[in-house]
Formats: sequence, C-alpha cells, structure tokens
Amino acid sequence: MASETLPQSDISADLSHLEQLASAHYAELLRIARRQRRRVRDIATLDTRAVLHEAFLRLATQRQTVWVDRPRFMAAASGMMRRVLVDHLRRRRAEKRGHGEAPLALNEDLDADPGRDAHLVALDDALDRLARVAPRLARVVECRYFGGMTEAEIAEALGVTERTVRRDWVKARGWLHDALDHGG
Repeated sequence: MASETLPQSDISADLSHLEQLASAHYAELLRIARRQRRRVRDIATLDTRAVLHEAFLRLATQRQTVWVDRPRFMAAASGMMRRVLVDHLRRRRAEKRGHGEAPLALNEDLDADPGRDAHLVALDDALDRLARVAPRLARVVECRYFGGMTEAEIAEALGVTERTVRRDWVKARGWLHDALDHGG
C-alpha cells in the first residue's frame, strides 16, 4: 500500500510509534550519531544532535516502514545517520571540487585515516553497489560498522542467525576490499 493511500489515522499512528521508539532509545541513538560523526572530519557545520534529528526526519517520511522492534529500528536509524553524513560530505565536496580520492582500506583503523572523509564517501558508494547485488550483506555492514550493533542485534534485526551474520560480515568485507582497492 502506498503511503499516500494510508488513512491519516494510520500515518499518525506510524509517526507516533516512531516517536516512541526514538524517545525510548534516544541516548543510544545519540551515541551512534556521535560515533558516526567522529569518523568525519569536515563536518563542523553539523553537530551530533543535528545528525540524529535529520535522520529522524528522514525516517518519518518513510511511511511504508513498520517499526516492528528495537533492532530493526536501530538498524534503520544507523543507516539513515550514515546517509545524512555522507550527503553532507557530498555537498561539502561539491563546494570544494578538485580533491582526488585515494582507495579505501576497510578496517577498524578507518577512524585514524586522515583522508577518512573521502574514504567514507567511497565506502558509501561501494556499499550502495553491494546493496544492489547482495542487500543483506550491505545491511550487515551498515548495522555493524556504522551502527555499532552486536551480531545478536543484527541477527534479530535481519531475521537470520548470528552465524549467518558472521559469514555475511566476512563476505561483505571481502567484496568491499575488492571494490575499494580496484574501484569496481
């Protein structure tokens, strides 16, 4: 059912449920937004609460989404915060122009990389390509790397086993390494 065909009472109920989830998990969402924001250097004009609130506004426009439980909501919120930051970086980069991009190494040391803003955009592009060929692998990366979710939380959010999450993480890392190293 398209969101435009939903009765106003259903839309209000969806927004109300979203607000309840956001209020209940606000501190955790703020922690995720803070962690994601730390990965980006050139973001002085966007503070942590702005990232979180922009993500909430974007989630509120997804009227067809049903916020079934906390893990699915947190996964969606993490992904939306990533998109908010990457969109902000893209706008900033478009203003500056002329910066070359170096290949990204996907590892836990990404936070220490001085060119991490460009890497975050490259990772976002690669993750979008991965989502087209293997959506679940992309969701695992989004939840784990960007959302900081545990394997158990990711398994619950995606409706798979923790073992599947571990296998998907390994596959996704390999795919992303190849994509980022070779630009493919």
